[in-house]
Amino acid sequence: MFRFVSELLSDFFDLVYPTICLGCQKTLETTEPLLCVSCRMSLPETQTHRGNDSELINKFAGKVKVEHVAARYRYSKGSVVQKLIHAIKYKDQPEAAIQVGQWFGHTLKAECPWIEDVDVLIGVPLHKKRLRQRGYNQADCIAQGIAEVTQLPVSTSALVRTRFQGSQTRKNRLQRWLNVETVFRVADPKQIIGKHVAIVDDVLTTGATIESCAIELHKAGCRSVSVLTIAATR
Repeated sequence: MFRFVSELLSDFFDLVYPTICLGCQKTLETTEPLLCVSCRMSLPETQTHRGNDSELINKFAGKVKVEHVAARYRYSKGSVVQKLIHAIKYKDQPEAAIQVGQWFGHTLKAECPWIEDVDVLIGVPLHKKRLRQRGYNQADCIAQGIAEVTQLPVSTSALVRTRFQGSQTRKNRLQRWLNVETVFRVADPKQIIGKHVAIVDDVLTTGATIESCAIELHKAGCRSVSVLTIAATR
């Protein structure tokens, strides 16, 4: 009886408050999480998850040693990818970040040649003030989704953000770097010493934030650093 009532209420709320595709705003079928089949099929791949990552590794060239970079989709303004990332970060949808992480996890498990060498996933940390404002760290949620598929461990305490700063969105590369320099600290080196760490984030743009994280991880004694992001700009 309870199951019948639960399903009835679920059907009622789906009718009154239909789940909408984040890309095209059409009503989703029950088998379509976040995006309709058409929008999901239109997402532009980067191919970096298949090992073709030299373009993205070049973002860190001469700045910090990064072993591998895998970004699932190409990010551009006004695209479905941008709408998806916006929902993950600003629309109070941690479950969407986990779902996207799961999608990425399946891709990594099937197609990424180096993922099995990773020892631990670390989401780019938020400052505790930002975390209170947002209610969740989307990078940690993405890492959780990847971990649920790949069975890799996730650390949310090894790396911390020590200083609160404003949005990076309208800053150039130098401004971004100055904004995140000395912002991160390895709080628990035991979790990363001698390990291959994969830094997880939503979008790789200039690479300044991840670069700052990687520098601190290297200082603390990790074996190597790689990068996993849902999307990347050119």
